[in-house]
Amino acid sequence: MHLRIILPVTAEKLHRPVLDEGRSWASSGTTLDLRQIDRGPESIENAYDEALATSPILDLVHEAAADGVDGVFISCFAEPAVHAAREIADFPVFGGFQPSVHAALGMAERVGILTILPDVAAMQSRLVHAQGLGERVRDMRVIGVPVLGVDDHTLVLDRLEDAAQDSISAGAASGFVLGCTGMLGIATALSQRLSDKHGHVPVVDPTGAAITALESAVRLGIKPSRLDYYPPRDKRRDS
Repeated sequence: MHLRIILPVTAEKLHRPVLDEGRSWASSGTTLDLRQIDRGPESIENAYDEALATSPILDLVHEAAADGVDGVFISCFAEPAVHAAREIADFPVFGGFQPSVHAALGMAERVGILTILPDVAAMQSRLVHAQGLGERVRDMRVIGVPVLGVDDHTLVLDRLEDAAQDSISAGAASGFVLGCTGMLGIATALSQRLSDKHGHVPVVDPTGAAITALESAVRLGIKPSRLDYYPPRDKRRDS
């Protein structure tokens, strides 16, 4: 099985950590590589950044199709260009939101999203309500760290723990999703800290959820439904 990560930002420091994290979740029989956009935002933290990233992401989806990959993970919790990619790809495509939230909903009745900034939270709140998940994805907390600062694992882990504890104390959530795919290698440590105090509290890593969901989709032989994701009609499109 050949899967590909599309990194939808231009920050070079994310390339190797994101690829290493993805490979840590992939099965032994899975080949995983990464392509990064060559123009667009350094990070995605609002709808404007997302819009700027869309065209280069779709260029890389076309490239993935030409390379014969079996599935693509667009490595961003906000899922930029995922629906457009499903219209042009004959293989499964995931972002970070859907696979991680659905994994959490299988293990907790009240799910909280732990994210980075208020503007990012606004984007993610729209995803929650657009997919009709507001009854069970009940809480969203921000830790006040930008995307390019989440590699400070000590700071991020402490702030995530504080945010999750506040959510638990308020009765808002019983399981959590990390709301940024840049929060690498931290979900297990956060779950352990929370579980030491409360019994097991699941924390879902969006990269792990996406890679394992892609592998499952490929094995199940499922890909975008052409009753929802219609291939674009032939016509002139200037770019």
